[in-house]
Amino acid sequence: MITLHEVYEQGSEAVREAVRAFGARHPLARAAAEAEPDWKTAEKHFTHLIEEIMRMAALGQPPAGTVRRAENEAVQFLLTLSTVPNYRCPICVKRRRYPL
Repeated sequence: MITLHEVYEQGSEAVREAVRAFGARHPLARAAAEAEPDWKTAEKHFTHLIEEIMRMAALGQPPAGTVRRAENEAVQFLLTLSTVPNYRCPICVKRRRYPL
């Protein structure tokens, strides 16, 4: 499965900006407005996002290519959200609603 770092390294400038925006949704210090991103958490949440997309895709499609399609959809998701001001990471929201 592709990592957020690989997406950043292989992506266009728009993709890189989307990855940086996703990272900014995971600050190391929640109180600081300009805190450095917690890339470990952002990476983990990106992986969970791909897994959620794969889980949903597996319900109606054959498994061949599911991982690659889910990775592409996750990148498209990041690109779409990068234009939305102050969006919240869906994995963070889900975790707060249903803590582990």
